[in-house]
Amino acid sequence: MPFSTTHPALAKALSARGYSVFTPVQAAVLEPEAQGRDLMVSAQTGSGKTVAYGLALAPTLLGDAERFGRAEEPLALVVAPTRELALQVSRELEWLFAEAGARVATCVGGMEIRREARALQNGAHIVVGTPGRLRDHIERGNLNMQNLAAVVLDEADEMLDLGFREDLEEILDSTPPTRRTLLFSATLPKPIQTMAKRYQKDAHRIAAGAGNAQHVDIDYRAIRLAPNDLESGVVNVLRYFESGAAIVFCATRESVRRLHANLVERGFSAVALSGELSQSERTHALQALRDRRASVCVATDVAARGIDLPDLGLVIHAELPNDPEVLQHRSGRTGRAGRKGICVLLVPYPKRRRAEILLRAANVTAQWMNPPTAEAIEAKDAERLLESIAPATEEETAAVAALLAERSAEDIAAALLRAYRSRLPSPEDLTDAGPAQGSIGGQGAGERGYGAPNTAPRAGFEDTVWFRINTGRVNNADPRWLLPYLCRRGHVTKNDIGAIRIFDRETRFEIPRATAGRFAQMLRKTDDGDPDVQIETVPANAPEPSRAPPARRGPPPGGARRYPPRR
Repeated sequence: MPFSTTHPALAKALSARGYSVFTPVQAAVLEPEAQGRDLMVSAQTGSGKTVAYGLALAPTLLGDAERFGRAEEPLALVVAPTRELALQVSRELEWLFAEAGARVATCVGGMEIRREARALQNGAHIVVGTPGRLRDHIERGNLNMQNLAAVVLDEADEMLDLGFREDLEEILDSTPPTRRTLLFSATLPKPIQTMAKRYQKDAHRIAAGAGNAQHVDIDYRAIRLAPNDLESGVVNVLRYFESGAAIVFCATRESVRRLHANLVERGFSAVALSGELSQSERTHALQALRDRRASVCVATDVAARGIDLPDLGLVIHAELPNDPEVLQHRSGRTGRAGRKGICVLLVPYPKRRRAEILLRAANVTAQWMNPPTAEAIEAKDAERLLESIAPATEEETAAVAALLAERSAEDIAAALLRAYRSRLPSPEDLTDAGPAQGSIGGQGAGERGYGAPNTAPRAGFEDTVWFRINTGRVNNADPRWLLPYLCRRGHVTKNDIGAIRIFDRETRFEIPRATAGRFAQMLRKTDDGDPDVQIETVPANAPEPSRAPPARRGPPPGGARRYPPRR
């Protein structure tokens, strides 16, 4: 669709911004059947929705005029779920309507409310804000909406998920009944449709790449690794793919704090985003990413909603999301506006089945792979270095000749490679991710101190207590990752763990009785509430579970066991 179909001022701004073609959702809002009507639009994250509703608003706000008149009461109101998204929307609308002389005011939590009140009193054509702060301004009498011609609810599903229903209803009830209501959302659950029926009139439905379809610009990878290798796995994934910018998602603020500190310690230029940070700290973190002073953002789901970063080519799920909608929202930070992106899920062995269920519910096909090794990362470094080498300039030719006179080309190339790698964080050595090779107790296992059922006890293991963990052969249980995991959880060394017996659906291991009490106490302290991994004492005289040999080598068909059980 040509730019001539939109307002001349916006067409000029789009051309100056480098736009050459509209995205599907942008073209859909300009169709004749959408003109002047309420819209209910579902589109994938990163499909250009902000520009889309800017294009849809232009005829309503400007009509036949080339420019806006004097700014007084607002003509349009845009409501966004988070501060970061509201600020981003404000910036987008400022350049989109710049040629039309629009004044855009922003009202978000965490900013000085008196400054926002003065901006509203001075007049604004478009107001962008978060639900709570907008409601506050309405109740204080700072925001007069008697001349409002249009309301946009951006990421409406997220606003309901965050508990803003009451705020949204009060805002919409305060607007004139003649307004246009544009509802934009990645998904359209039942609560959204109920709200649309109440506040929209004869809404035109637009579905542009919506639903659970896999984003065509995102390449999904699922990496299986040992539970204790998660942070090292993040390091190696960041080093292997080395995109312009990356975002790493964690489930809790504490996880963000810990992972951010570890990445900074390893030499990454990383920032953190979580709800415990002040607005000033969040703004500085995002600005560092936009200025490319930082290349990695570690964030929680809520803190990173709506963020659009330049050159964001990599999303890492350091901890699996709880549902497919969160997976899509997280992944949608990359692959935006036609750019390609990579999304990596780090999957501990016991959570393989859970990850498969999650991917299937999101209708996403991921390529399963082992974590990048140090050797693979070093090979990638050599490839990237080779691609970055440019021909020598005239000024450099003499210096190059002098170097070749003193050293061989191989020595110079090696020095260049060492210099290139010296500025990069070192890759981590991870636990072997190969499939479990049958039961333990053979020569290799005996050399590492794992006892078989009928072997004589090692010195110090004459009196022991048996524990069990609810992961077994069908979960790829293997001493190579079980041993360091148990040591970390129980604050013991590998010498404190005796025989390890892997059964079909559980693994039993013994601890000296003198150490068992402290081990159990540490297990309770380090319990993260994960139902997929539970460790408990084996009751006395408990029957031994089935230990039938597997029918085939390697992981079972379809991955690990079905977990959680169907109800």
